[in-house]
Amino acid sequence: MDIRSTLVSLCDAFNAHDLDRIMSLFADDCVLEMPKGDKPWGARFSGKADVRAALATRFSGLPDVHYGDAEHFVDDAANAGISKWTLTGTPASGAKITVRGCDFYTFRDGKVIRKDSYWKIVG
Repeated sequence: MDIRSTLVSLCDAFNAHDLDRIMSLFADDCVLEMPKGDKPWGARFSGKADVRAALATRFSGLPDVHYGDAEHFVDDAANAGISKWTLTGTPASGAKITVRGCDFYTFRDGKVIRKDSYWKIVG
């Protein structure tokens, strides 16, 4: 498995807002931890259907969301990778968002089993 290529493919699929392509890279028992939520880990979603629904909210809440300036880092021994990016998008309020963030990915058998997302807090 080439983790770096998978990270690039994930970023491309997110920028294309292509949920089918994104989810084809996730395992059935995947976990997604979003940066916002009422727990210290944000909001956690488990299983492919729940993860897909959560990611769909990202695209509906930020219809022009884009992950630019992407950098990808790989730890083959740990089956893990990190993607850093600058997220831009416009929510319904109309106030454009620009924030730096990263995703920590864990893989098993070539599929994402965990995506843990972090954003800088702009205030």
